[in-house]
Order: sequence, then structure tokens, then C-alpha cells
Amino acid sequence: MRIALIAPPFITVPPKQYGGTELFIAQLAEGLKAKGLDVVVYTNGESEVGVEKRWLFEKSQWPIKGDIYNHVSDSTHTAWALRDAVETADIIHINNATGVTFSEFIQQPMVCTIHHPLESALTDLYRRFARVEYVCISAQQKQALDIANATVIHHGLDTTLYQARMKKKKYLSFIGRIAPVKGAHVAIEVAKKAGIPLKIAGEVQPVFRDYFETEIKPHIDGKFIEYIGEADMAAKNELLGDSLAMLFPIDWDEPFGLVMIEAMACGTPVLALPGGSVPEIVKNGISGYVCSDAQEMAQRAAQLADEPMDAAAVRAYVEENFSVARMVDEYHDLYLQMLAGKSQPESAVA
Repeated sequence: MRIALIAPPFITVPPKQYGGTELFIAQLAEGLKAKGLDVVVYTNGESEVGVEKRWLFEKSQWPIKGDIYNHVSDSTHTAWALRDAVETADIIHINNATGVTFSEFIQQPMVCTIHHPLESALTDLYRRFARVEYVCISAQQKQALDIANATVIHHGLDTTLYQARMKKKKYLSFIGRIAPVKGAHVAIEVAKKAGIPLKIAGEVQPVFRDYFETEIKPHIDGKFIEYIGEADMAAKNELLGDSLAMLFPIDWDEPFGLVMIEAMACGTPVLALPGGSVPEIVKNGISGYVCSDAQEMAQRAAQLADEPMDAAAVRAYVEENFSVARMVDEYHDLYLQMLAGKSQPESAVA
């Protein structure tokens, strides 16, 4: 079985820093290869994923300006990749909205993993192209999509890349895009309420520069509130692994939130607000707490400062529920069902 995995062209696979979708694609591709499948990843030329790779654009292009879904490079790369993939692939697996619009011209079964929160225009698009098999990355996302040919496959993680640190230091961590919906400003509020220092890591994209300058930067003193910039894997292991808890104070329906299971893989519990996938990932008292507001997050943080959560149990929870092996097996099973013709309903609208 030959699988064509088409990534967006902007970020390397795997990512050097920011890039949840690209980390997913890298781990899925290498996991499928380990199972004996023939895998090709369409990405950019700087990618170092451990399978066959093909590219149209030599260099990564991140950060970009404007909407990723309306970006000319994305459209050009996707069209080229699909034209190339139809020559040899048995299954074509896309990871953007643009790709589904070609499905009516392609004979091979197509699967699309949806990595973004659902907006009405995109939901209408997916319902229009009913031949595609959609993978939602949380049950909440599937409920919002509300079409018949959608499967839920939670992301998994190669936990060997993460070090579970048993002893914690007295600080909280936040890692993610510095954007209002991600809630870095709320993380600062929580830290101040709890009286526990906070370390922030993440990319400041051009579109959110004003937010960073007005809502985040004035609080940064290098001691109680510290901003360390973007974090590579080594920095991520240290930042997450040493912290009492990672704060995830989102203000949107997060489709999955890969950083939550990255923190857990480091033996660090997650304190989160209940948007999107959060209740599916955070198990109260085991891997963290789902909190109602910033005040409760601060109370839970103070509680963890007095009685840290069992880091080994947090690590075991993510290994049991969110392993990359489980994720790869579920995608492999889906591919087999599609090739057998069991996943192509006449109408996708529920």
C-alpha cells in the first residue's frame, strides 16, 4: 500500500519549532513506514522526515502573511502534489481544505484530517465534497462538522522524544502561539493570582504583534513573568518538564491541542479552560484539571505547588491513551477500510 501524505508547504516536516500539523504528519509517516507501508510526504525541500519526500518549493515560508487557506503557495503546492500523487498512490491523505476541492477529479480514495476549528464556510465546503473521508481530531470537532463520513482519531505522540521529569520547580509554563484565543494574557493573570512565576514560550506572528506589545510585553520582567521566545524540542522538554503545570487557558474551540499531551509526556499536568477538545484530553486528578475560569486555575496551581501531581502517573496516562502507535494503527485501519470500499457513503450529510 502506497500512501501519499500531503502537508502544507510552509513549515518543515517535522517542524523545528512551531508546527503541530507538521509534527503529526512526520510521526504518522514514520509510523506507517515502520509498519511496512510505502509512504511519500509532499512538503518543502528543507524537511527531514524519515520517508520519501517530494517538494515543489525548496524553502519553508513561515511565518506567512494573511490567511493560510487563501495563500497562493498553498494552492499551487496542493495542486502539484495531487497531480503527482495520482500516478502512484493507493491512498491520498490531505491536510488542508484546498485539497478536497480536487476530489471529484481523482479516482483514488482521499482522506482529509481536519486540523482547524470549523467555520461555516469550511463546513459547507466539506459537506459539498462528500466523497472524501474526513478525520476529526476530537469528538467535539466531529459533532460540529456533523457529516456521516467522519471518523474521530485523536492525535498520538512519540513519547520517546519527551523526558518525564519527576521533580518539579516552582513555576508555571505556557507554550503556544501568542494570540488572544490561546490566552497568554490569561496565563499571566493566573500566575499573579496564584503567586507562582510563569515562563512563556511561543511564536509572535506578525498579525498578533500588537497583542503581544500591549497585553503581554508590559508584564514581562524576566523574573516573575518570563518570555523565552520560540522553543525547539530541547527547550520544550526543559520548559514543560520542570514546571508544576502547563496552563492552557484557551478562548476558542481548540481542535485538539497537541501541546497538552506534550506536557503530559513530560510528566507535567495541564490546567485548562474547557474549550473544544480539552475535556477529551485532560482527565481531572490524573493528567490535570479542567477549570471553569482563571480563578479556579490559580487555585489548582497553588494546590499543585503544595502537592505536585504524580509525574509518573501523568506520563503513564498519555502513553496509554495518546501513543503514536495507537494513532498509526487507527489510520492504517481506516486506509484498509477505504480500499475495501467500506468508507464511501453516497451522501455525507447527516
